Amino acid sequence: MRQVLKDIFSFEDRPRFERIGFVVFILIILVFPWMVHSAYGRVVMIKFLLFALFGLGWNLIGGYGGQVDLGQAKNVGFGAYATALMMFWWNTPFWVTVPIGMIVAAAESFGVAYPMFRLKGHYFAIATLCVALVWKELFVFWDWTGGARGVELTIRPTPDFTYMQFGSPIYYHYFIFLLFITQLLFMNWFRKSKLGYELQAVRDNEDAAASLGINVYRTKVITYTITGGLGAVGGSFMTVYYLYIDPDFVMPLDLSILIAMTVMVGGAGSLWGPIIGAAILIPLDMYLGAWLGAGKRLGIDFMVYAVIMMVIAAREPRGIWGIIERLRKKG
Repeated sequence: MRQVLKDIFSFEDRPRFERIGFVVFILIILVFPWMVHSAYGRVVMIKFLLFALFGLGWNLIGGYGGQVDLGQAKNVGFGAYATALMMFWWNTPFWVTVPIGMIVAAAESFGVAYPMFRLKGHYFAIATLCVALVWKELFVFWDWTGGARGVELTIRPTPDFTYMQFGSPIYYHYFIFLLFITQLLFMNWFRKSKLGYELQAVRDNEDAAASLGINVYRTKVITYTITGGLGAVGGSFMTVYYLYIDPDFVMPLDLSILIAMTVMVGGAGSLWGPIIGAAILIPLDMYLGAWLGAGKRLGIDFMVYAVIMMVIAAREPRGIWGIIERLRKKG
């Protein structure tokens, strides 16, 4: 137990500049709502933390596992709908709905993982994409999920911690920050766990991993299942933050791609990559959309966004973190 706790909270294996940078990052997040009074700026920060959370979960299978998953939005949707429907139908407390959403997403991921991992490379990526699109269409046409109309939560007259409704966005800022830190600590433990080392060995060379006695198939399936459960956490947050969800909002293809690109741009397979990617892409997406997305300039924001991603991919396949590590080694 002592070793597990040490693996969760210890960053001693990371270089000193990483530890210092992490402490500075935490301090910035903690004081941000009190230093920035712009409502839009606070929204951008909350969305950044949300996608950093999504990226950490996706990095499990996409970074450490080396499997390109283009269907993470379905897991976000399972978490969002589990929370929304249980609160709408039975007035279930938010804290009860979160683990249930994680179980539903993990169970679905476990079920589809066995046939999908018979495929490799881009065939696997296409399979994850197809599964996610099928689920989205089902949620659109099912009446019991609200169909295309979605689900709208009742706004409570007073702040309520049980149902996570507050009058100020500051509370949501610290709540998503708590979820983010929890998942970051989990990832810090996972990368040093037996399963984490096995997964990285499978990513680097499946044949060599199998020759060492690692069950390649089992390792992938377990990791994909965990990734599904982690994705549902952010979906539950989206439900109580926006108070309304529909399939086009929580299960679109765009969401799956943005989650994957966040990690790839930041640096897949690294602890800080998802955070760096979200810190770049989310403000870029929101501010360019606000500054350049109207009138005759419609579409320029998407062009700039695409060019930046292509340049990073061409110059450094390991993303921004790969550039940072290369510069550190030179220095």
